[in-house]
Amino acid sequence: MSGKRMDHDGAPSWVALTGGVGGAKLCLGLSRLVGGNDLAIIANCGDDFEHFGLHVSPDIDTVMYTLAGISNPEHGWGRADETWAFMTAMEQLGGDTWFRLGDKDLATNVERTRRRQAGEPLSAITARLCAALGVTTTILPATDDRLRTMLETDAGYLDFQTYLIRQAARPAVSRIVFDGADTARPAPGVIAALTSPALRGVIVCPSNPFVSIDPILAVAEIADVLARRRVPVIAVSPIVEGRAVKGPAAKMFRELGMEPSALEVARHYGGLIDGFVLDQRDADLAGGIDDLGVQTATAETIMTDLDSKIDLARTVLDLAGQCRAGGIAGTAADGRTRACG
Repeated sequence: MSGKRMDHDGAPSWVALTGGVGGAKLCLGLSRLVGGNDLAIIANCGDDFEHFGLHVSPDIDTVMYTLAGISNPEHGWGRADETWAFMTAMEQLGGDTWFRLGDKDLATNVERTRRRQAGEPLSAITARLCAALGVTTTILPATDDRLRTMLETDAGYLDFQTYLIRQAARPAVSRIVFDGADTARPAPGVIAALTSPALRGVIVCPSNPFVSIDPILAVAEIADVLARRRVPVIAVSPIVEGRAVKGPAAKMFRELGMEPSALEVARHYGGLIDGFVLDQRDADLAGGIDDLGVQTATAETIMTDLDSKIDLARTVLDLAGQCRAGGIAGTAADGRTRACG
């Protein structure tokens, strides 16, 4: 199928919810099939934090650099052909260098912080940075308000970057809190994208459900709009054969009392999703996911090059089309299946 269709003057036909590296890869594949204004990406900003006095937005920047074609091909985050003069000088001064910012990446964060201090919201700054880097796909932070992912662990109450980078994800996690979620409002453009008259589907990228997607859903108005949707929501599993493709998701599942598996990811999303793409190596789990009332497809979900990103994106769009053709778009509060619009 072709994902390209835009009937309503810049209104997106597809919306993707994403975190960092894995989600950014799928977003790149999607952008090659439904590029330009046809795709809007809502990015996690729960792992934003302040470092060296700068406002750092790791997931937003990973998506932005990936779509700009300048991400570090080895790590998937940061910029390609990076230099490290700033960090070297900081180390010589005895600075706190556990979170490393390359010189090019530093420029992004300096400019973001300068504009924040001048009163610009994160969404407007993100749009400016994307334009400067030639990114034509719309990238929206979930909120312009302060939202921070905090973890209760056996090493104390930690912000996400301290847990992930400084503590190398070693502490055991017992609870996840989204500080600020009770007052956070969707950033401008988010609700418009999710209620676009041209909308054909919402895609939950293969990102950590707990700390990449749940912070987006913690913004009440976003969750409410998705609960009332009339288009299918398709998720892609970030767990393959019981292991996270990247990051601590599998470890978190175990520590929170769940088996790390594609089936548990589908259960975690519950009534949010209508379709689910799991890796072909986990095809034996498809029946259990079908029993949840979720339509499944299997694919190669480990994306190693551009072709594999595009192939997975095509599978996701095809599954959304199958859900629409079957009239499936979630379950209403009274238990009745919603019809697709």
